[in-house]
Amino acid sequence: MKNKKILLIICGGISAYKSLEVIRGLKKKNVSIKTILTKSGKNFVTPLSISSLSQEKVYEDIFSAENEAEMDHISLSRWADLILIVPATANTISKLSYGLSDDLASTVVLASNKIVFLVPAMNVRMWEHKSTQENLSKLKSYGYKIIGPEIGDMACGEYGKGKMSEPSYILRTIENYFKNIEKNKKYKALVTAGPTKEFIDPVRFITNKSSGKQGYEIAKSLRDNGFQTTLISGETNLDPVEGVKFISVKTAEEMFKETLKNLPTDVAIFNAAVADFKVKEINSEKIKKNENLDLKLEKNIDILSNISNHNSLRPKITIGFAAESQNLESNSKKKLDQKNCDWIIANDISDKTIGFDSDDNEVSIFYKNKESEKLLKKKKSLIASEIVNRVISELN
Repeated sequence: MKNKKILLIICGGISAYKSLEVIRGLKKKNVSIKTILTKSGKNFVTPLSISSLSQEKVYEDIFSAENEAEMDHISLSRWADLILIVPATANTISKLSYGLSDDLASTVVLASNKIVFLVPAMNVRMWEHKSTQENLSKLKSYGYKIIGPEIGDMACGEYGKGKMSEPSYILRTIENYFKNIEKNKKYKALVTAGPTKEFIDPVRFITNKSSGKQGYEIAKSLRDNGFQTTLISGETNLDPVEGVKFISVKTAEEMFKETLKNLPTDVAIFNAAVADFKVKEINSEKIKKNENLDLKLEKNIDILSNISNHNSLRPKITIGFAAESQNLESNSKKKLDQKNCDWIIANDISDKTIGFDSDDNEVSIFYKNKESEKLLKKKKSLIASEIVNRVISELN
């Protein structure tokens, strides 16, 4: 962790005193630390004790002219490699899940483009409360990472889950995160996403239904885990993913050519909804309504099959997606075999609550050399995270 920069946010809870030990441990590992102390956090630790350990000034008030002159809340959020909130109280978790920004700490987090680690600490009933769990689930879908809590005796005298993780465990988790990022930087990944368009005339085209959301979330997760990532996308309503090489295409032929240009990679995930057919002859002029329309179609290039059977450019892990409305298991296994890929990730498009246009998904992963598994319904960002975790395990 040498020369890493961590922004530590200390909130108001009895466990706040442990944050001092976290600071001490980070300094021993030559980490640069800046600290935000919330108003309620000052009830448990003092700015003087923090600054004496961090050897940096402590930021407190968003409206401080001194702070804003030296480093405003936007640049403070950009300075860090990682944001660590310790302890993360039920109140803090609730505020962040609703995007509130009424103090320096919450404003910095909302303005940040960095990974945020939460270290929850609260009474067992507060931890188990449905609202807390829903808020945490929402934050996880946004990409927040959670450390703990543990089961144990609490300051209030009760026993159960909600006790803050020990500083040594927090430090080990953060160190492992940075180690994995460094290790994964050697890997290259390619993701295709969105629909392709096959033109009939200058204004009409054949396409497949796809929002691109799942593919974009996979690209984000690969990026967050250190992969050198390329995203090749058909036209969607989504913004390009920051920190990812982005290539926009329209047709399957364009997507195939760009895929070839960006190989070899260690992993390729073909999530795009590529049109199976294209028009044999595209009309150069717009076809009028009063004309008979007789389209002659031909098979489009099969990008997944072509790449998975390529002698020199085939990625180490080649993954295809399948959208099935019936016989999901048999059709997916057939596709896995026919296309010679390593995994097929399939979803049931007959379920209208997942997949197309939805922020949620539920998928089954069919492997070439082991038993299949099902990832139950959750946010597409969380599905993406689980897929990428399995890719990392496979590569290592």
